[in-house]
Amino acid sequence: MNTEAPVLETASIRQQCKLLHLPTVAAQSAQLAEQAVRERRTHLGFLEALLQAELEEREQRLVERRIREAHLPRMKTLDEFEFSRNPKVSAQQIHELAQGGYITRAEPIIFIGDSGSGKTHLLTGLAVAACRQKRRVRFATAAALINELVEAKHQLQLGRALARWARYDLIALDEVGYVPLAEVGAEFLFQVIAERAEKAAVIVTTNLPFSEWTQVVPNPRLCKALLDRITDRAHIIETGTDSYRFRRTLEKRKGHSPDTKS
Repeated sequence: MNTEAPVLETASIRQQCKLLHLPTVAAQSAQLAEQAVRERRTHLGFLEALLQAELEEREQRLVERRIREAHLPRMKTLDEFEFSRNPKVSAQQIHELAQGGYITRAEPIIFIGDSGSGKTHLLTGLAVAACRQKRRVRFATAAALINELVEAKHQLQLGRALARWARYDLIALDEVGYVPLAEVGAEFLFQVIAERAEKAAVIVTTNLPFSEWTQVVPNPRLCKALLDRITDRAHIIETGTDSYRFRRTLEKRKGHSPDTKS
């Protein structure tokens, strides 16, 4: 019996898969071939299983790349969000949004609430859900976005930078309202939001009610124009004033207190 033939065939398959950029076929062909023999599958059945494995692996790598490219501050999913701690937020509404219809319809989402009420977690969870749907997503704080555009302007690359932001299926913009914006910063924020109006989705978190946005955008006309764009057809979700993050910290401290009875 020639034992060298299978070894040579395997080496040849791996080399050809390398040229064809089929790493999963190379890695799993021998294992799936043995499984096909055991299960008495047809040649076409074996080929289908092999190609399906390659496709699934490619989709998984694409999702992982989308999550990396989103530049999320930390990996948080909606499954980790404790809706019981914030009854103001509807779990049904959030999970419906996570299906991605708002992205297809280019509808904004605005989370309004105090610090610690879950805004960033919800924004991140929806961003991760969009990445898993293989959509192009980008996270940034409002300050980071504006700083990037200011730097691009100084380098005479503003048009290119704005075009890059416009290509994302979803922009997740955190902490709008935490820092007052200079005139140029407010204008850049307006440009990004206005460019996406009715064309692409954006999620925004803010700690300010709309009536107080003039604290962030001092120019009243620009502030009104920005709010008109960002609230049009928007899903506006209030997360409240209670910090469940702070409450959770207190509960952990009590749990470790010497006075706590088992």
